[in-house]
Amino acid sequence: MLRARPVLVTALLLAVLTAVLTALLHENASGGALVTGYAGCWALFAVALVALRRVPVRAVVPLVLAGAVAVTATGLVAAPRTSTDSYRYAWDGRVQAAGISPYDHAPAAPALDRLRDDWLFPDRAACAHGRNLASLPDGGCTRINRPTVHTIYPPVAEGWFLLVHALSPADSRHKALQAGAAVLSLAVTGLLVGVLRRRGDPRQAALWAWCPAVPVEAVNNAHVDVLAVLFSVAALAVVARRRVTGGVLLGLAIAAKLLPAVLLPGAVSGLRRPRALLTVVAPTVAVVGLVYLPYVLLSHDSVLGYLSGYTEEEGYDDAGAGGRYALLRLVLPDSWALPAVLLVVTVVALAVWWRGDPERPWRGALHTTGAAFLLLTPGYSWYALLLVALVALDGRAEWLGIALAGAVAYVAGPVVGYGVATFAYGAAALAVCAGLWLRRPGARTPGKRLVSPDGRAEEAPVSGSAS
Repeated sequence: MLRARPVLVTALLLAVLTAVLTALLHENASGGALVTGYAGCWALFAVALVALRRVPVRAVVPLVLAGAVAVTATGLVAAPRTSTDSYRYAWDGRVQAAGISPYDHAPAAPALDRLRDDWLFPDRAACAHGRNLASLPDGGCTRINRPTVHTIYPPVAEGWFLLVHALSPADSRHKALQAGAAVLSLAVTGLLVGVLRRRGDPRQAALWAWCPAVPVEAVNNAHVDVLAVLFSVAALAVVARRRVTGGVLLGLAIAAKLLPAVLLPGAVSGLRRPRALLTVVAPTVAVVGLVYLPYVLLSHDSVLGYLSGYTEEEGYDDAGAGGRYALLRLVLPDSWALPAVLLVVTVVALAVWWRGDPERPWRGALHTTGAAFLLLTPGYSWYALLLVALVALDGRAEWLGIALAGAVAYVAGPVVGYGVATFAYGAAALAVCAGLWLRRPGARTPGKRLVSPDGRAEEAPVSGSAS
């Protein structure tokens, strides 16, 4: 009975987390209710992780997987609640299925009028009363955000949109992309469990499998970031032993969402010889080029689409508007923020490459990704899905504060003011610094209690790494 109690307690916490997530998404909470409910989900997630530490090892995998299915499924209970990006995905898939490059026309272009339907392009009556609808130049409206600009999604993402469209019933609407994202999310969980079991204890997989960001951002909002996460985790899991394969997978990740480019220094950790370095870098670059090539040949317009306009719109220019570079701007003039980011990220990347552990490429990848987030302070919470997966690989839970800060910026910022994002990222930075200090070489830190397969308690390092 004593051995079963931790399992029952953890299962109960997961049931409560599932119920709260379901209510949060199904009831279309907004404003203060959304902030409070989402904060509650993160609190339940944290308590469940603590409870999992006392679960016998033999029960961990079934519990992690069952919890992953339950938590992930909550993202399917309603249409996208906090983002409209998936509507662009559905449109890009439809355009490609019609034999047209998604990079050639904006959704508002008259050349694509024949592809419109009442779901993505409601009638005038619905436009007058609908929510989260963007206006069109002809007086109509659409669910697609930024309908007058070209898509910015890379070719692997576009291939995913086309695949989902091709496999989906005609009336599936948002459900097809959500279901596909749920499959990808569970695939990430399965991959993490497999990797972590080989290293020793798989309970770190819960850092991804039960994280509230996964059902909300990866599944309910169906963000394509989860596809990039799957390729990224696979790349980091194999690159130490199979460099070319790791480079190919990393190239696919970059061609799905661009952001995984920050993982490259971690993937080449400790590879100082040029030949060894090229065995990872060359296939990465080659894959990105090869998957872009068909779209370059078939498109009449730039395959970069609205990318430059997006970076300016989101405040990643020299001015650093919109809350970007929030921590740097506390101590530096605004015009210095971007050069400071470039300098610090370069130094971190070089340090990870030169001194990183080639047996743990995910650790260097976590450092470069986490540093980039703290310097850029992005306002979109789904970007941090990649960071959550890296935390699960490495087991350093203090870095999750950065993902939570992104959620605060996106969910709470419009309600209580965007200054809360600066506070959240500042708190996350302090948590990371504290973790680095406690884990420094020679520091005495308390171990966490694990339970061996025969039920006997034993000590393990706080980092959770078993290799």
